[in-house]
Amino acid sequence: MNLVTIEGLTVTYGGVTALKNVSLDVNAAEVVTIVGPNGSGKTSLLKAIIGAVTPLEGSVKTKQGLKIGYVPQRLNLDPTLPISVGKFMRLSNKINKKSCLFALEKAGVPELIAKQMSELSGGQLQRVLLARALLGDPDILILDEATQGLDQPGSAEFYRQIEKLRQETGCAVLMISHDLHVVMSTSDRVICLNGHICCSGAPETVVAAPEYQELFGTETNGALALYRHSHDHKHDHSSSENTEAVN
Repeated sequence: MNLVTIEGLTVTYGGVTALKNVSLDVNAAEVVTIVGPNGSGKTSLLKAIIGAVTPLEGSVKTKQGLKIGYVPQRLNLDPTLPISVGKFMRLSNKINKKSCLFALEKAGVPELIAKQMSELSGGQLQRVLLARALLGDPDILILDEATQGLDQPGSAEFYRQIEKLRQETGCAVLMISHDLHVVMSTSDRVICLNGHICCSGAPETVVAAPEYQELFGTETNGALALYRHSHDHKHDHSSSENTEAVN
């Protein structure tokens, strides 16, 4: 079932075209990752989906009653503001502490509920933003470079949590990411964007596309190697009943 269907989307800002004639869809329980250079229109695409920008042309259609959870790149919060994680979670939602704690558990950080927002590390803050996005039991999670500023282990751990959520809740995931090595191992489908869709498909197909290689250069080979290693690794573990789980 299509949760989001975009047809012929064109977005402009003051006469400058950010996106031109973009068409794509996102299906239930699917992980779709958008990659592309800076200024390629990635954030504009997400904004069009959540209704934050009005397209010049084309349409964005969503499933009736679609619930969206949005995780931004960053949160501009006054560091001197005395507010706990629990209070932040309830700022614009009529929810109780139990629901708040459940969302934090799904994001993997229930122990942070009483902590001050100003005391959180970058990784902890992103988990709290993820928990807040989960409050309404969304059908789709939209992540706008949610791991920007995190180191590689922190990013990998965050994406593992996203994959776990997808498995547990069945929600779809649409995300922008620069972490090519992670994208190749966690996505069902990759869309390469540069003002228009250059190429799209399964990760290994996209990595092999000339348009993708032209944009990402030598990083492509490393991403593909890691993608293959990850899938071989998963296959080895799934075929052995006695293999210990890798953390």
